[in-house]
Amino acid sequence: MTDRVRDVSFRNGAIDIAGALRVPDGYDGHQAYAALVIATPGSSVKEQIAANYATRLTERGFVTLAFDPSYQGQSGGEPRDLEDPATRVEDIRCAVDFLMTLPFVAEERVGLLGICAGGGYAVSAALTEHRVKALGTVVPVNIGRARRQSGRTPDALRQMLEAVGRQRTAEARGGAPRREAWIPDTIEAAHAAGITDRDVLDAVEFYRTPRGYSEHSTNRRYFTSLGPMLGFDAFHLVGELLTQPVQVIVAGRLGATFSYADGQTLFERANNRHGFHVVEGAGHYDMYDKSPYVEDAVDTLSAFFQQHLV
Repeated sequence: MTDRVRDVSFRNGAIDIAGALRVPDGYDGHQAYAALVIATPGSSVKEQIAANYATRLTERGFVTLAFDPSYQGQSGGEPRDLEDPATRVEDIRCAVDFLMTLPFVAEERVGLLGICAGGGYAVSAALTEHRVKALGTVVPVNIGRARRQSGRTPDALRQMLEAVGRQRTAEARGGAPRREAWIPDTIEAAHAAGITDRDVLDAVEFYRTPRGYSEHSTNRRYFTSLGPMLGFDAFHLVGELLTQPVQVIVAGRLGATFSYADGQTLFERANNRHGFHVVEGAGHYDMYDKSPYVEDAVDTLSAFFQQHLV
């Protein structure tokens, strides 16, 4: 089977969001389909991990919508490369708005899939976006927890926030914007920097080599994004507001992303727990594109969404 991909756009306020809409083989415009919004990892664009999952889920009969976040990829917005959790969550709500305008989407059969940091953003969106009827996550990361943990000590966190303040002041006075790399730009640069952590090297091997590279992903983050990221908690109020069924999928090999622990936290707090599925032998970044790990995850997701949306 093959999917049909349409370039689409929708709005988040004044920002044009670039999306890729897929419809199943044998698509009938008079039929109402279950549909899935797919939220991407941090720094990722719609042609990367989201496309790997969207293609496979569309083959299972779902309409899927992947998109570039505001300020990133082919979407609009200034400053470029801003990673703002509140905006990313609103992007998801606006993606649901867009699906509601499509006559071939069944409005009571919309689900949400989030991967890595997109998993955390998807959780945060689903708390108050109850047009989403089922939530799936793959290697979910609470990016606020990840940023705070990278600081390691209260003093280091204070220094990070003070640096954000100084940079904002400099830019307010006409100074140049500051951008930093999410990960090293090449494997060689990672080795030269003395990086030995397997997850970091796996990330570089995916994002910065032909395996997963996209010209639309800059691997840059607007420095002052660090402020809102540090203050974000993707799982805040999960126990009170997340009532939809939740499927959590994690990689069996533990690593520096701590997505296994974040997945456990999410699952333990969720009231409507459907399943906690461990893909044995996989690392975090194996879940982006490697067989048989992605197929394992898609089998689990398809069964989950079929149960709750079809």
